[in-house]
Amino acid sequence: MTSKQRTRLTLALTAVGALSLALLTPAAQAGADGVRPECPRGLDCDWVPAAYQQTGDPADKETYGNYDTADRPHSNKIKFIVLHDTEEDFDTTLKIFQNPLKQTSAHYVVRSGDGHVTQMVKGKDVAWQAGNWYVNTHSIGIEQEGVAVEGAKWYTPEMYNSTAKLVRYLADKYDIPLDRQHIIGHDGVPPTSAAGTKNMHWDPGPYWDWNRFMALLGKPTTVPSAPKSSPLVTVSPRFKDNQQAFRDCEKGVDLPVQGSSAVPLHTEPSTDAPLFSDPGLHTDGSPGTNCAADWGSKISATHQAVVADHAPGWTAIWWYGKKAWFQTPAHTRTTVPTAGYVVRPKEGRTEVPVYGVAYPEKSEYPADFADKRVGTALPYTIKAGQSYPGGGEAPTGFFYAPTIDASYPLDHSYFQGREKYVTVQIGHRVAFVKTSDVDVVPVR
Repeated sequence: MTSKQRTRLTLALTAVGALSLALLTPAAQAGADGVRPECPRGLDCDWVPAAYQQTGDPADKETYGNYDTADRPHSNKIKFIVLHDTEEDFDTTLKIFQNPLKQTSAHYVVRSGDGHVTQMVKGKDVAWQAGNWYVNTHSIGIEQEGVAVEGAKWYTPEMYNSTAKLVRYLADKYDIPLDRQHIIGHDGVPPTSAAGTKNMHWDPGPYWDWNRFMALLGKPTTVPSAPKSSPLVTVSPRFKDNQQAFRDCEKGVDLPVQGSSAVPLHTEPSTDAPLFSDPGLHTDGSPGTNCAADWGSKISATHQAVVADHAPGWTAIWWYGKKAWFQTPAHTRTTVPTAGYVVRPKEGRTEVPVYGVAYPEKSEYPADFADKRVGTALPYTIKAGQSYPGGGEAPTGFFYAPTIDASYPLDHSYFQGREKYVTVQIGHRVAFVKTSDVDVVPVR
């Protein structure tokens, strides 16, 4: 797309799109509509708006794309940042987000070669990026140019540096904790229901160097913060030394053995034991696989976990309600003892349900309101005697936005609930539990 074509498209979208000015970084280059990108000083950014346009009969709800207007963080808090990869090149990704028929967007896109950042949706608005409406309405989405199974090729130093600068800026602006329950990959987004588990994404994949990225955020995870006896650990293998063999099961090819953030998980302390099976993905009880997309059979560097058992050269952690084992050879840095918080069932509870959303109860919606959306339990529970990292407060609420122009009754309204939820790292995905069901315990 030429600059002249992009200008014409931007002006056309302005006419239909309600693109109001915001308080933005003065040094950043304004787009053709006069909007400046929301970026930190010194970061190469521009503004190219995603499509916000009616695509069908206005009488039909949801016939528009590619995001929803809102008034965040005043209407609903922003508590998560979601990192993706595009699975397309940079220019194609921009064109997709400018096409309202695609019904997808992200707030930012980061180019691989030079780390250039394009903002496409304002922070106050809700991008359609995470595959979970609750997470969409409480998060910022950042797409990074690349293909997950080719990560080492696409994830350049320039990309790591730009994304880290952007995440630090956004975390400071919206008061988002710089930890792995709030800075998550698309692979860390939970489904909204058990049935949706198989449809969730797994990017940026096993070749995104999370240790490197968290260090760039000023939150390195390779330094112990607790005594060796701590039950809470951070998985932290050296990326280049953690040589792993995974498979692209969609194409049916083995991927080259290479450095990775992912550590395989087994059902017993043996490499001959089956890989751990995510009960939401393998509903028939079949073993986990070494497919790159099968994140239930792996734990990522920088993820925290609670130690459940030990065997010579092996450590077990609590993972999706069961023990999962991974190799921890002597004299290698696979885990570091960590201070933090863990979530466990209150005394007397045999198990606690886990949710992919933190929605209000039905009784908290207006009596005549039809879409009283509530959370349904996922196929995971926290059982008595188990504990998991987490404890950060998750905002409780549902943002209702079924039409483009807010003409529908109560459209573009945020319904806040009274029930309190906290985050929990139940497995490779973040999820939510009711505070009335659990205790949040410090580990030091």
